[in-house]
Order: sequence, then structure tokens, then C-alpha cells
Amino acid sequence: MQTEQNEPTVFIVDDDSAIRVAMQALLESVGLKHEILPSADEFLDRHGGGHEAGCLVLDIRMPGLGGLELQDELIKRGNSIPIIFITGHGDVPMAVEAMQKGAVDFIQKPFRDQELLDRIHLALRTDEERRAEARRTEEIRSLIDKLTQREREVFELVVTGKPNKVIAFELGVSQRTVEIHRARVMEKMQARSLADLVRMHIADGSAHA
Repeated sequence: MQTEQNEPTVFIVDDDSAIRVAMQALLESVGLKHEILPSADEFLDRHGGGHEAGCLVLDIRMPGLGGLELQDELIKRGNSIPIIFITGHGDVPMAVEAMQKGAVDFIQKPFRDQELLDRIHLALRTDEERRAEARRTEEIRSLIDKLTQREREVFELVVTGKPNKVIAFELGVSQRTVEIHRARVMEKMQARSLADLVRMHIADGSAHA
């Protein structure tokens, strides 16, 4: 269960004061922690460089810095907060472009309260899953860092599916030596099977991509 300190925040960014008031009332009615902001510039100043848990509900058209421009700036800063865009009827092509850049959803005006809440809960779940994956990747990296140079070489070859005999030939060592290093790799990486090692290698490679 989330503690209040790390409870996810729903950030609402919209220049329309009536929309902001309505959104605040809606989120308060369901007990979701939230912050309402009148402009993309203000969100960027307060939260652009951070990585708070939550999601961003963002109007696609606003005076000054628009929703798409804010998305671009967040991408540059490495801020991957899930974004739901609020769009007018003519903004759908823009919203599709935004999703191609990583936005998780868009919702067209006018929308029902429950429809928006459903999208918000999905975005919060996406954020939670991304954070769990990032934590797992960090754990894998820390395990890999504990491998010796030779163990890392064996690890890199084992995950390609090569048998011990071939690995021994490529490294210029005995097959028994490979077996010993392989067992140590399995132990240090806390892997129960070759498939576990392969998944860890893929996760580490994706993080560095």
C-alpha cells in the first residue's frame, strides 16, 4: 500500500479556470492526491526535472507553452511521467502524434467524469509498473556489478545459448572452469534457470539502449 509520502499525484494542467475547478472537485471526490496548474510553464518550473510518481493530465492547446511542447521538453529532460492529453475535436491528429512520442492516452472533450477517472487510473498503473521495472533493472545491474571479469564473460556467452564446451573453447579455459564460473554466475545473479539469466540480460541491455 502506498504511503502518503510516495502516494502518486495526478497533475492537471489546463488554462481554463472552469475546467481546473471541475477537475479539482472530481479528484477530491474520489480521494486522489492532485495538483492543479494553470500553465505548462508552471508545471515545467515546478516538476519538469523531477520524477514524482503519478500522471499528467494535459490540455493539448494552451497559450504560451502548449501541451505538445511541454511533452517534448519533458522527453528532453528524461521525465517519463505518463501523459493523458485533453483534446478538442480537431486535435485528434496532434494527439496521435503525442502518443507516438510516448503519451499513454488522450481523451476528447466533452468527456464523462468516469471516463476520465478510468484513464487516470490506467495511467497511474502504467507509472507504477514502469517504476517497478526500473527498480528491478537497478537490482539486476547491482548483481552484474558483483561478477568478476571472467564471470561476466561467461555470463555474456551463456545467455546466447552456447554450451559449456563451446564457451570453454572461446575463452581458452577448461570445460570444468566454465562449469564452476557458470554456477557462480547463477548464484550471484540469484537465477534459478537459464531463462532467468536471459531475462536479466535483456532487461540490462534494454536499460542501456
